[in-house]
Amino acid sequence: MEGASSIAKKYNISNLVIGLTIVAFGSSAPELIISVMASIKESADIALGNVIGSNISNTLLILGITAIIVPLAVKKDTVNKEIPFSLLAVIALGLLANDAFIENSLPSVISRIDGLILLLFFAIFIYYSFNKTKKKETILEKVEPKEIKVYGKWATSLMLAGGVVAIFLGGQWIVNGAVEIAGILGLSQAFVGLTIAAIGTSLPELATSLASAQKGHADMAVGNVIGSNIFNFLWIIGLSSAISKIDYSFALNADVFYLFFVTLILLVLIYNGRKHVLDRKEGIILVALYAAYLSFLIYRG
Repeated sequence: MEGASSIAKKYNISNLVIGLTIVAFGSSAPELIISVMASIKESADIALGNVIGSNISNTLLILGITAIIVPLAVKKDTVNKEIPFSLLAVIALGLLANDAFIENSLPSVISRIDGLILLLFFAIFIYYSFNKTKKKETILEKVEPKEIKVYGKWATSLMLAGGVVAIFLGGQWIVNGAVEIAGILGLSQAFVGLTIAAIGTSLPELATSLASAQKGHADMAVGNVIGSNIFNFLWIIGLSSAISKIDYSFALNADVFYLFFVTLILLVLIYNGRKHVLDRKEGIILVALYAAYLSFLIYRG
């Protein structure tokens, strides 16, 4: 990510645009690689479970832990526009994936056409986000408020190459490992994707949110997480299914519905107490909701 940011800065691309594009795409790269590889290997439950579980983890665990440590101020646009857009993304996926209910057709799949529709939604979101950068605002700025270091040509190339190789090998390891773990322990691939893979790929968002909050930029943390959730649903599932159609398991409807439910809860908590602030009490509620979700997954198997 530093290598890509160095190239962008060298060509006088603003910090806002770097945060919106390179850093935001970079933090979603683990989910993208895992979902694409799982889709190609026809491990649909891992491909979808990783993304859905990562979004639930982002909303409850990441924001919850961060709010417990530092109160999180939430920007007005995040409440009025980004969170509703993330809810729209959940609804879009639920409608596109449930062929059995809507078209009375089996099996339910997220087809290439469905993937292209999600990517069109993503293009609208990117257009909206770039318009915000013109006003010197951003909802996906994951870069720290310091000058980006510009490295030499060879150092930059090595960083880029090393990052790509590391992400690819890491994604391959996680997909293969998830399949192995599911087989050895008798767990479903969906369970492994929704838990182990999801939490692992949420770590960049946790690091970003904690760093932002501790450096006095708590208002960025919620926007970063919501932006990442939108990236995951529209960009990652959209691209993965555009490459290779993804079979959709009916059981995942419960997880998609829970994601929709907890996003609504997030809105309620933001308005509860101090308006547009998530404090320690709200953070504990979010973490408790994640614990309840893990209990449900264990019960479901």
